[in-house]
Amino acid sequence: MHPAPLHIINSLAPASINKTPEESSGMTAIVDCNSFYCSCERLFRPDLDKQPVVVLSNNDGCIISRTDEAKKLGVGMAAPYYQNREIIEKNKVAVFSSNYNLYGDLSMRVMDTLRHLVGEDRVEVYSVDEAFLNLSMIPFNKMQEVCKQIKDTVELWTGIKVSVGAGPSKVLSKVANRLSKKDKEGSQGVWVLNSEESIRFALQKTSVEDIWGVGRQYAVKLRNLCINDGWQLRNMPEEWARKNMGGVVGTRLIRELKGLPCIPMKDPLETKKMIATTRMFGKPVFEWTDIREAVATYTSRAAEKLRRQFYAAGYISVFLVTNGRRDEKYIYNPQSRHRYTILPIASSDTHELIRHAIPLAEMLYEPGLKYLKAGVMLGSLVPDNSVQANLFTEGNPHAHHKLMEAIDNINFSQRDDAVKYAASGLKRNWKMRQELRSKRFTTRWDELYEIK
Repeated sequence: MHPAPLHIINSLAPASINKTPEESSGMTAIVDCNSFYCSCERLFRPDLDKQPVVVLSNNDGCIISRTDEAKKLGVGMAAPYYQNREIIEKNKVAVFSSNYNLYGDLSMRVMDTLRHLVGEDRVEVYSVDEAFLNLSMIPFNKMQEVCKQIKDTVELWTGIKVSVGAGPSKVLSKVANRLSKKDKEGSQGVWVLNSEESIRFALQKTSVEDIWGVGRQYAVKLRNLCINDGWQLRNMPEEWARKNMGGVVGTRLIRELKGLPCIPMKDPLETKKMIATTRMFGKPVFEWTDIREAVATYTSRAAEKLRRQFYAAGYISVFLVTNGRRDEKYIYNPQSRHRYTILPIASSDTHELIRHAIPLAEMLYEPGLKYLKAGVMLGSLVPDNSVQANLFTEGNPHAHHKLMEAIDNINFSQRDDAVKYAASGLKRNWKMRQELRSKRFTTRWDELYEIK
């Protein structure tokens, strides 16, 4: 039985929906998935529950997600895999390559569940595993109950473990969420800051470097001034913050710590400024043919994202990351170079974008260099249905929409680029390494989970 019906806020506080600002709590919550990538892997491997698990970055290079059990063993976060290999093998830690198809699909399920519970216009997706919730309509005395039900429902409907923190501002909700993660048993995954006493306790338990918005350099500077925790920072004058912490940004942080919301919820329909597709190569690349194929492939990916969000791009940029020359060994000094062009007419057509991307890549390519990474960025985004031709260019900007729609539908249903442009290549020897990737259980018919 599901713990909550449609719209949890309506079921728990129906009379509070139309409350005045004085009567409402004004609270914000953040829902954060616990060790998200590892949780996704555990979902289809129940034998790994309570066992140490880590997930590796692109090309199986670094550790980007680890469970609490792996942390206790001393497995480092963001550290190279080879540096932790001895600990991992000795303690039989389960290791997975990144499986972005699986993670993206499960992230969407978590976010859709949150929208279902509190309303689509009250959810701001902050990252693949985090979302802010506007719970301003919930009274203080219901806040703990609502947050607990949100947590229980997400976990029941998706299988992904989450922690919930709530406070009068976004910064305080992040502080609360961190404390809920540090003491999962005591907090039961929920921490609510709904009084001056609870806020003071939480900030005194939080080091300045652990406060959302305080960077590493500012943390060192604050500690040199004997400001060591969130409570000490909260009590600094706003004028001091304006002079010593980046002007308006510092003032806003102090106010957020005092429970005065200064960082608004973002409109989920807010227009994106840029769409990008970048990847590390599976091994160093030297030949122009491989570079061209990679750039064409990444352009195709970016164009798909563009069309999925009904945008067209007026600007395209290509970059390559090099690491010395072919005959040089044992150096790591990556350097990035990029070029861009403004399109005559904003477009979302793959072939049109590839037509501009390839010459940019060719201008960047220099024979003899080792290439580690490539990327394509699309900017100056506008709604696709508002694109107009002009007097100085030929053709209809919407002429190929049916073709693009057909290709997208075929690739979505068949997967693995069933239809692709010849410029993207056939063998793709440059693709990134994923030797330990699990199956894409939720997005591939031939990789569905089997129950025996």
